[in-house]
Amino acid sequence: MRLSDFDFDLPEDRIALRPAEPRDAARFLVVRPGQPLADHVVRELPDFLQAGDALVFNDTRVIPARLSGLREGRTTGGGDGAPVAVEATLHRRAAPDRWSAFMRPGKRLKVGDRVAFGDEANLLDALIVEKHEGGEVLLAFDVSGPDLDIGIARHGDMPLPPYIAAKRGEDERDRADYQTVYAREDGSVAAPTAGLHFTPDLLERLKAKGVSLHFVTLHVGAGTFLPVKTDDVSEHKMHAEFGEVSAQVADALNAVHAAGGRIVCVGTTSLRLLESATGEDGVIRPFADETAIFITPGYRFRAADVLMTNFHLPKSTLFMLVSAFAGQATMRAAYEHAISTGYRFYSYGDGSLLFKDETL
Repeated sequence: MRLSDFDFDLPEDRIALRPAEPRDAARFLVVRPGQPLADHVVRELPDFLQAGDALVFNDTRVIPARLSGLREGRTTGGGDGAPVAVEATLHRRAAPDRWSAFMRPGKRLKVGDRVAFGDEANLLDALIVEKHEGGEVLLAFDVSGPDLDIGIARHGDMPLPPYIAAKRGEDERDRADYQTVYAREDGSVAAPTAGLHFTPDLLERLKAKGVSLHFVTLHVGAGTFLPVKTDDVSEHKMHAEFGEVSAQVADALNAVHAAGGRIVCVGTTSLRLLESATGEDGVIRPFADETAIFITPGYRFRAADVLMTNFHLPKSTLFMLVSAFAGQATMRAAYEHAISTGYRFYSYGDGSLLFKDETL
């Protein structure tokens, strides 16, 4: 497969800069392979599910993971002795005092450089202890554990996706908007955006319908925003992310399948995690590890039956995933329909409900 197989033209004005209000008022494209596309709104989700189905949510919580700081001991080279301004986007915790991060300007940073984040009254200092490709570094902070968490919460900004950040700055609304109503496990630098559509009322109506709600955790890293740079799709390497499926959730979801119910993944993150936790025998097992699963057309899904997801970037790994799930021709037609009828794309955009193509 070539990267060009997953390209399409997307007008700039289709990129959503703010979410729908209320959250469940977003438009909702229902995609059943072999059937006509159907336009709805998210609050109608219960109409497409049945008693005995299970919704699986990613309960990760977005942290304010973008830190601005100054590199100590090196200057701009302009003769003024001014420290160099840097920006770090934390994307994976490596130890109580260490985070992997993407840093800018990456090429000018060296192992051994110290960086001061925060302000003069309350600095959050770190040492660059490793440097990898693409501007990725390993930061060792001077504080650890809860003290580091507090420092990041105090000095960090919400890491809006680059396609939003390029058009406007982050503000206080994003602190609430870019977080699901059920988020509880700190650790992500990007929201599991399909979950942003849910309201407490919608969750209650789903339970009243007889649909069970289950929570897994996948901490989304900044690698989710990195473009695919290889023309041969098979050569692309995913960044690893930590995820956890408890024994209780695994048992409950296995029971749903055994009783004839469907597993409905809310977002590609919960789907990727469940597929990582499921064996070739179709049994979901407890999981607590990193996953770098890369799903492209030809993949045989083991756990997920239905996927609720937003509309994704051209040539992205997520467009490849939905093409694998519902079929490339089906998804290309769905995206053409969405673009022509004004659906809003990406993190703050509208949603879709995809039913797996059983013929693939």
